[in-house]
Amino acid sequence: MSEAAASDTEAVTGPVVLFDGVCSLCQGSVQFLIARDAAARLRFASLQSEPGRALLRAHGVTPPEGDPDSILLVSEGRVYDRSDAILRIAGFLPHIWSLGRALLFVPRGLRDRVYKWVARNRYRWFGKTEVCWMPTPELKKRFLK
Repeated sequence: MSEAAASDTEAVTGPVVLFDGVCSLCQGSVQFLIARDAAARLRFASLQSEPGRALLRAHGVTPPEGDPDSILLVSEGRVYDRSDAILRIAGFLPHIWSLGRALLFVPRGLRDRVYKWVARNRYRWFGKTEVCWMPTPELKKRFLK
């Protein structure tokens, strides 16, 4: 990783959602989050991108090889995966959506069983794209570079 990429990653503040950039469900989820995060607190990067992979390495996590099996949230120096990531992301949204965070009280094993079932079937149910979704110019500032 270049020195510039390392310093860009270290300068990232606030929560960052790392998603599978070729998964239609994941891309739709990012668009859902952007539409509801009017305060623009969440930032984004695909797990296939160098900024996303560099952020993981900066937090001591080996980037996934092949198709990623989890959405990740990097927040306050920690990396959350699977249902923990989804429910903590919900906590950044306004109104009723933030109540999703209350589901963190459900045992993780049960939550993750449901998460893994959806993750295993997401390409079959929602499809896989050949290219990553491109944000509008005004949304680009919310994606890591």
